[in-house]
Parts: sequence; structure tokens; C-alpha cells
Amino acid sequence: MNRPTDHRNLDLWNLNLDVCYGRANGKVIWQPRILAWFTDRYFSNTPLPDRYNGMTEPEIYRDLGCSNRLYFYNDCFRAVDPPSVKRMDVPSGTDHITHVIETPKGTLTEEVRVTPNSWYRIEEKRWIESPEEMRIFTWLLDNSTWEWNQRTYDHMLTEWGRLGAPTMFMPRVNVQDLYINTMGVERGVYAIYEWGSVIDDYFRALHGNHMRMIDVLNASPIMLINFGDNIHCSTLSPKLYEEFVLPAYIERTSKLHQAGKWVFSHWDGNVRALLPYARISGLDGIEAITPQPQGDVTLEEVKDALGDQIYLLDGIPAIYFDTTFSEEVLAECTEKVIKLFAPRLVLGVSDEMSSQGEIERIRLVGEIVDNYNASLP
Repeated sequence: MNRPTDHRNLDLWNLNLDVCYGRANGKVIWQPRILAWFTDRYFSNTPLPDRYNGMTEPEIYRDLGCSNRLYFYNDCFRAVDPPSVKRMDVPSGTDHITHVIETPKGTLTEEVRVTPNSWYRIEEKRWIESPEEMRIFTWLLDNSTWEWNQRTYDHMLTEWGRLGAPTMFMPRVNVQDLYINTMGVERGVYAIYEWGSVIDDYFRALHGNHMRMIDVLNASPIMLINFGDNIHCSTLSPKLYEEFVLPAYIERTSKLHQAGKWVFSHWDGNVRALLPYARISGLDGIEAITPQPQGDVTLEEVKDALGDQIYLLDGIPAIYFDTTFSEEVLAECTEKVIKLFAPRLVLGVSDEMSSQGEIERIRLVGEIVDNYNASLP
């Protein structure tokens, strides 16, 4: 089909914003994240299917009939160290790199190891492993600022066009920062419960740094702001969420909403214990909540938690794009997600389609969405 309402014929930038701001007259946008499918092939030098030989990634998205969640615009925001800080990378052998930050208060290091399986690095020594290192990092956060890079914005716009509205994700919030960015889960938990005022001061500095970033965000043309926190209750208990994350979210979202930004957070893995906080966290939407059989919640439980106030971004379990499950199961789930959550729905994959997924299943879901949109008055 080639209807005017089909994704391949639409300005997907406008549709993206219209859906999020409630101006799309009930239409749904199909916005799967398939970056892992691409990156694993590039890393392993695996050729793309013949159909896509010679195509750019934006051309493939358009051919598949879908939008892209354009987090590439994250590079438009750059942290600015004070002039007295020096960063360097020190290689060791063929597979180890030490990242170094020299500050007037002391030196911080992170040691990573190259892996043959991915572009990502295995962390062998974290940035923060002692209260003294946390104090140095606190000073760095207190004295760092943010800036906007218009040249990067223009480049991303030229490369990706209007396949979706420009989107970015903020650095991770307090507890999630410890777990993922600076300490790891085990050390992070001990720090929260044993380091007293040291952790309190670090969280204060981190939050202040993020609020300065929001000043730059609010002055930018990017309207869709994600909290890229990878929240799940296997490591973040309701108690920790309520004590640390919830107050930070409420203050962040309040400031972003003052500039008309649309704000959502990334919750993946097991989230059932945290769903009661969905409507009171100041968010407009939640991304990547993963239903059964991959996650720990049913679609009905997610709907009950979000109600008619909060948008769902994604909703289709990523494993349904693998051959383990039939196309009929995928189609049935797609139709159920649309029925339960439209029009407060940015349909996508929870969390990302794996490199083992069948790329043509993206087209299948797109056809279901296009048929749904065409059926609306």
C-alpha cells in the first residue's frame, strides 16, 4: 500500500511530536530501536541482507516504513570541565586503556579492557572505589558546566532528516549513576548505606550539575528529553526510588516542563515493584517497560499503572522479533499494545531488537500500524 497516512509518506518529525503532545488525532508512530542489529553487523563485518546493500541507515528505516528514536542528538550537549582539569587516555598493551582525569583535588582513573565481541569496553577499575575518589568527583561535578553544539545539531539533521523528532537522554540519576557509570552495583549499595555525608554531597553535586544541563536543554530546540536511567527493581528497590530518585525526577521534570519539554524515562528489566510510582514521578511517558514473557509484568498491569495520563514508549517484547516466536504471536501482541495504549503510545521494541532478530518483522509491525492509522476517521 502507498497511502498518504503510511509512515514512508509522512513527515515523521511532525508525527513524533504530534503523538507526544496529543495532536495526532489518535494516530500511532512506529519507532523501533534497531541500533544493536546494525552495530553487531558492523563490528563483525557481517553484510546486511541483499535488499539493503548500498543503503544508508536512514534509507533502510524509510524502506522499512518506520521512524527512529534519534538519540544521536545527545552529542549536541557537551560537558565542560574547569580549565584546571586535564583528561587523557593511557593505553596499556594491546587491550587495556586507563582513562585519567587530573584535577586540583586529586586524580581519578577508570581502567577498561577491550573485548573481541563488541565495541563496548569491560570495566576493570571503576572511577569511584573509595570515599576520597568520591570527594574528588564531587568537586568535578560542582565545577563543571554544559554547552550546546550547533554544528553537531546541523550535522545530525542533515544525516537523519525528518525520520523522527530530535531526542536526547540526560545522564543517569543519583543511584543509577553509581550502579552504571561510576561504581557498580555492589560498591554503590555499600556507599549509599555506609558513606554518610560523602554520598549525600555527591548526590547533591550530581543533581546540581544536571540542573545546569537542563538550563542548556531548555534553551535548545530539542523537545523530547529522556532520563536514560535503565531503571529496574532488581537493583533499585522502592525504598531507594522513593528516597533518592523520586525527588530528583520531580525537580528535573518541573524545570523541563517550564520550557515545554516532553519528558520520559527508561525503565527496563523487572519493574513491577516500581510501577506504583509511574504517575507521581512527573513524567510524561515511560520507555522500554518490558512485558512478559521477557519482563515481569503483563500489558494489563502496565496499563493499570500508567492509566490515561502516562504514555508508553515501546511495549513489544524484543524476543518476539526472533524466530523463537511466530509472526502471528508478534502481530497479536502488536494489536494488543495498540488497543490498550493508543493514542498515548509511541510503539517500539522493549528494549531493542537483538542482532538475531529478523529485520523484516519490523516491516510487518509497520504495516499493522499503517493499517490502524488509515482506519481512523
